[in-house]
Amino acid sequence: MTNFDRITVDPTVMSGQPCIRGMRLTVRRVLEALATYSDRNELAQEYPELEDQDIKQALEYAAASLDDRVLELN
Repeated sequence: MTNFDRITVDPTVMSGQPCIRGMRLTVRRVLEALATYSDRNELAQEYPELEDQDIKQALEYAAASLDDRVLELN
């Protein structure tokens, strides 16, 4: 499992939603931005504080948060 050292959860910041490095930038917002800005240069202009490792960990965190189970059909 990945060590999410760039993802922080603080009940006093953004109502406890997972954020990037304690900023008021949620993992969800990063994912939405990735979907909106297909060009990384545009993304960097809109969110200059966002680093490549932040994006990578936001994607990994989202993937780890999803339940991926295989169900047997009888």
